[in-house]
Amino acid sequence: MADEVQIAVDAGIATVTLNRPDQRNAMNTPLLQGLRAAFDSLDERRDVRVVVVRGAGPAFCSGMDLKEMEQRRGEADPEGNVVEVLRRVEASRHPTIAALHGDAIAGGCELALHCDLRVAAEPVRLGMPLARIGLVIPFRLNQKLVEIIGPAHTRHLLFTGQPIDARRAYEIGMVHQVVPPAELPAAVQSLARRIADNAPLSLAGIKASIQRTIAARDAIAHDDLDAAAHRARTSADAQEGRRAMLEKRKPIFRGE
Repeated sequence: MADEVQIAVDAGIATVTLNRPDQRNAMNTPLLQGLRAAFDSLDERRDVRVVVVRGAGPAFCSGMDLKEMEQRRGEADPEGNVVEVLRRVEASRHPTIAALHGDAIAGGCELALHCDLRVAAEPVRLGMPLARIGLVIPFRLNQKLVEIIGPAHTRHLLFTGQPIDARRAYEIGMVHQVVPPAELPAAVQSLARRIADNAPLSLAGIKASIQRTIAARDAIAHDDLDAAAHRARTSADAQEGRRAMLEKRKPIFRGE
């Protein structure tokens, strides 16, 4: 298991912690590999009933590691298989809860959305600022947004690139519960305990039934949309967007 991801299990509740606090838990290759390995490992454990995903330090997750993406920009997948890893989280046989004590941005927002339930502290922001750095959301991740908050709110979130606070996220169905920061650990523990105390076969059957219900989405063709996302990802604008974000300045986009 990579140091970037830590696992603890107590009384049927597993906690998966993203452990890059100095980088706001940005998703680099070791973190993504560790996240996949964590869920592979937990699926094999008979003593686990529910999984809580949290971040160390001030943020839940700030999204992809832009420095690593810049270094890998000539590769076929500079995002390090993030789509496959997030879908692996979604496919966990255990119910999952994202505990949002800090901001969940871009890939971090998607990680939260790929958990079954989300509990957020009041100051938390959630956002998808891809248009602000010249990127197009991968089709599979866009599906998850539309599935949870619908096309109207997805348009607003993606077109503006502006984050929303936890209360607004609750209003549009993006999170299930909002609490004061000091109450978040207890709220997450209470929710996890209520789930973990239920019958394991019932939980597994419910989760499998929900997964089967939404499985038809995988049959939608999206090669053309993948190509559009690739064009954006490899564009001069995307390179400018990443550099501007790292340099903390406003990007200058030229549509090329």
